[in-house]
Amino acid sequence: MKAIAYYQNLPIDHAEALLDIELDAPQPGPHDLLVEVRAISVNPVDTKIRRNVAPVAGQAKVLGWDVAGVVKAVGDEVKQFRPGDQVFYAGALDRPGANSELHVVDERLVGRMPGSLDFARAAALPLTAITAWELLFERLQIHEGKGDEQESLLIVGAAGGVGSILVQLARQLTGLTVIGTASRPETRAWVEELGAHHVLDHSQPLAAQLKAIGIDNVSHVASLTHTDQHLDQLVEALAPQGRLALIDDPAELDVVKLKRKSLSLHWEFMYTRSLYQTADMIEQHRLLNRVSQLIDDGVLKTTLGEHFGRIDASNLRRAHALLESGKARGKIVLEGF
Repeated sequence: MKAIAYYQNLPIDHAEALLDIELDAPQPGPHDLLVEVRAISVNPVDTKIRRNVAPVAGQAKVLGWDVAGVVKAVGDEVKQFRPGDQVFYAGALDRPGANSELHVVDERLVGRMPGSLDFARAAALPLTAITAWELLFERLQIHEGKGDEQESLLIVGAAGGVGSILVQLARQLTGLTVIGTASRPETRAWVEELGAHHVLDHSQPLAAQLKAIGIDNVSHVASLTHTDQHLDQLVEALAPQGRLALIDDPAELDVVKLKRKSLSLHWEFMYTRSLYQTADMIEQHRLLNRVSQLIDDGVLKTTLGEHFGRIDASNLRRAHALLESGKARGKIVLEGF
């Protein structure tokens, strides 16, 4: 089967940073689906692993953890799916990625693809939807419904992949006042279109901008990028006993700064359930099915930002380069081999 992989950690402008290769088709285990990959999207985790995780000597490492495709075969103990089903999922970080024609994945991590979307638009959603959902409802412990009208959520980096779905979830499913940040006119417009009540510029001091919209403090913060750079401002912006959640990997984080206000810190990593085979791993299956229904009901919309053409090494190198530039809006999707 066709696949895109790397043999050594190289800068993305190197011709061998990602390569078109041929691999044997994988075989599904008892709880696995064998999926024909129709479309993929690219995430920051792909670029981080490509730069920092060396393959086993002489072996190719395949990236890619956002998929929309069709089930070709199922393992002996699969209960939720059958061949022919259209599915979407983000998979597991400790198994081969899905930048390949065929891919195997545990059924407990897979959702039914929205019927109202094509494969490209569906592939934009799984990883970021899981991350945003877990961050909002499990880490920050916001409740669905309109019972939180007196509370507010500041989303730093709201125009990226996770931010693009988090803004929608918070606006559509909660009573929170949703405040996104974006630093360029086109990304500000994107965040406004997704439903944020207010959009601030994270390249400028946040406290003054919050006061300008009549908000002294926020109850919750989702910091999606450059948390170490923004920490002092986020602590200042948070109300006493507020909650701070993050998804990035700051070089250092002085948590003592949270003490005076009794702020709580929450880290969201959507691969925890699959890495540790937690007892509630099937929650990601249920979560994706719920997102799928919300898409079909018109409550949420795809976060596809750019379509980069077919799935090959050249186009994936372009996608990695755009992500590494920090200028991506929404999700970058590739489709077909």
